[in-house]
Amino acid sequence: MKNCKQVVLGIVFMSAVSLFPGMAAAEMKIGFVDLAKLSENAPQIIAAQGKIDAEFSSREKELIELQRKLAKMEEALATDGAVMSESERTTKERGILSKRRELKRSQDEFRDDLNIRKNEMLRTVNKKIGTVIDDFAKNEKYDLILAQGVMYAGDRVDITDRILKKLAE
Repeated sequence: MKNCKQVVLGIVFMSAVSLFPGMAAAEMKIGFVDLAKLSENAPQIIAAQGKIDAEFSSREKELIELQRKLAKMEEALATDGAVMSESERTTKERGILSKRRELKRSQDEFRDDLNIRKNEMLRTVNKKIGTVIDDFAKNEKYDLILAQGVMYAGDRVDITDRILKKLAE
């Protein structure tokens, strides 16, 4: 839906420029924002990533410890399995299988929770970035700000660094 809106805006813009080439170029103020650069450098994204890393680091350490325990169990079975009784070996194999399932389930939950948290963070930060771009465009009297689908944008119309400064304020 958003891409459709951008395409329509692009068509309207191109139509206006073709109908009134001299007037449109003289009166229209156009800017371009590199969203990829904003996503990499916006202080809000960097701060949010730090919070997420801190929030999930203990769970990640638990997963690493569970992997180590499983590896030790597998190693013990490999080295001592030949001298174990059949029932002892079966018990160890079941324990390993149980630990593998637990590890996989924990990894899946961790990955899902991390993705949900990252998506929440991105929604919040993207709203902030959108608000800053809107405010900037209104305050600087831009007629059109382009973001995606631009093949080339010269330095004169690239306002990404100016938006980054606003985000840092």
